[in-house]
Amino acid sequence: MTSTGIPLGLNWASAAVGNWTGLRLPDPFPTFNFAVEIEGLLVGGFTEVSGLESQIEMQSYREGGVNGFAHQLPGAASPSNLVLKHGLTAISTLWNWYDNTARGVIQRKSGTIALLDRRQIPVMWWNFRNALPVRWTGPTFTAGSDEVGVESLELVHEGLTKPLLGQALALGHGIADMAR
Repeated sequence: MTSTGIPLGLNWASAAVGNWTGLRLPDPFPTFNFAVEIEGLLVGGFTEVSGLESQIEMQSYREGGVNGFAHQLPGAASPSNLVLKHGLTAISTLWNWYDNTARGVIQRKSGTIALLDRRQIPVMWWNFRNALPVRWTGPTFTAGSDEVGVESLELVHEGLTKPLLGQALALGHGIADMAR
């Protein structure tokens, strides 16, 4: 909002162009369609991925003689642990990785979490580096239940990146949706 009260942001401009041209803003991507790849291998169909976040720690600095406020300076970025959940199958790839780590056989792995469109084509993705499993959780067994057993693996990692190519593809996908 400008001092005159007229909204002049990018979203406002996009909406105005859409009204004039008949184009509409692209819909947000749904999050139910995704894939997880570790070291180049799709490691199963996951029901949930959480922890896709990073936070910059702020440092407070008081300047001598200026007592009215403190400068807030950015520090290091701290990524959260990733938690991968999927239905229990006979394939034990994630358990084996966790078990090896617990026995001292350390093998850090990098991977990708990709958001897919309705045609199963990646529209954006995030890469994580040098991950290591720090927690495995097995299924809960309940007599009388017909739910699928779910295992989860928690990963500590050295950071997330969102490659420029993924961002460009997402933008192109959005522009194509606007033209429909």
